[in-house]
Amino acid sequence: MRCFRAEYAKRKNSIKKRLRDFRNNYRQGDGRIFEELCFCLLTPQSKAVNCDKAIKELKKRNLLFTGPERGISNVLRGLARFHNKKAAYIVSARKTFRSGKGFELKRYLDGNDIFETREWLVKNIKGMGYKEASHFLRNIGLGKDMAILDTHVLKNLERSAVIRKAPPTISVRNYTAIEEKMRKFAAKIKIPLEELDLLFWSRETGFVFK
Repeated sequence: MRCFRAEYAKRKNSIKKRLRDFRNNYRQGDGRIFEELCFCLLTPQSKAVNCDKAIKELKKRNLLFTGPERGISNVLRGLARFHNKKAAYIVSARKTFRSGKGFELKRYLDGNDIFETREWLVKNIKGMGYKEASHFLRNIGLGKDMAILDTHVLKNLERSAVIRKAPPTISVRNYTAIEEKMRKFAAKIKIPLEELDLLFWSRETGFVFK
């Protein structure tokens, strides 16, 4: 417990600043929200830093919002695994949220019921499972009570004896069960769940990202 509290004290300011950045993403509007959704679609089995580079490059080349699937795939090659499949996910998501000349995402995001919103995302957005949907909601400031159960977080939960062993794959039922265990652990050590997630991630990478 002391170890966590000590590490948290060192990174607390950086973590809280990052969470403020996430909330600001939502305030910037539907285009910015769509960028975060695409970023989270890229992250499975890929490095977050590289996925962020990919999104920035797609924007620079005017491909993210309007570019063809092949052009998107070419940018993703070498930055995100399964680049063809993920390019298709981005194009599919564009069709779901496109409204006139822009995008409309906020009307699908119920901040009063984020768990129902997560269910909707998983059911309606290709390539988005519980982890990706939770990640997306956290990155726009709506995932306060959700866990992003990636390898970094699962590894730390195992080390902390919150779970017996990090599973190679997670079913929906197992995801919510582990999430609840992490929620209780966060309450026990008195670190907010969304902050504990970033603390775990930074323990593995050495820095606070997203």
